[in-house]
Amino acid sequence: MFPNMRRFKQAVSEAECKKILSEEKRGAFSVVGHEGYPYTIPINFYYDEKENRIYFHGAKEGHKVSAIQNCDKVCFTTWNQGFQKEGHWEWNVTSVVVFGRARLIEDRSILEDKLRALAFKYYPTREEAEEELARGIGRAQLFAIEIEHMTGKLVNEK
Repeated sequence: MFPNMRRFKQAVSEAECKKILSEEKRGAFSVVGHEGYPYTIPINFYYDEKENRIYFHGAKEGHKVSAIQNCDKVCFTTWNQGFQKEGHWEWNVTSVVVFGRARLIEDRSILEDKLRALAFKYYPTREEAEEELARGIGRAQLFAIEIEHMTGKLVNEK
C-alpha cells in the first residue's frame, strides 16, 4: 500500500523511529484541507508506544477539525536535533514520517489521561501541568493518530 523508501540505505530502524517520536517535542501535522489543498501545521505531541498512537490537542472547531472530519488520512513528520561529525560543517538529522488516520477523542477519561501525559511532557512541573489542565481541559479537543505506516531516515545535509 505504501511505497518503499527510495533512499533505503538511509533508513533507520523502527526502534530509532520510536525513540525520536518519544523524545522530540514538535512536529508537522498534515491533512487534506479546504478544496483539497494540503494543510500543515506545527504541533506539540505525545507518542504512546504501547498504543502505537500519537496524541495532540487543539481547538474544538476550525480548519483542522473539519479537515479530519472530511478525510481522516493524515501525515505527521518530526525530526531530531541532529549531530555534526568532528571536523565537518554539515548536520546529520533523522526524520520520522508517519501515515495514519486521525480521529477526535470524545471519551472524557481518555481525554484527561492523554492531555495529562501531554502536559507532563511540556510543563516544567507537574503542579503547573495540573493547574493548566484544570483551567483549560473543557476547551480542549484531543486528537489521536492511529499509525498505519512509519519510516525514518538519516539525512546528511551536505
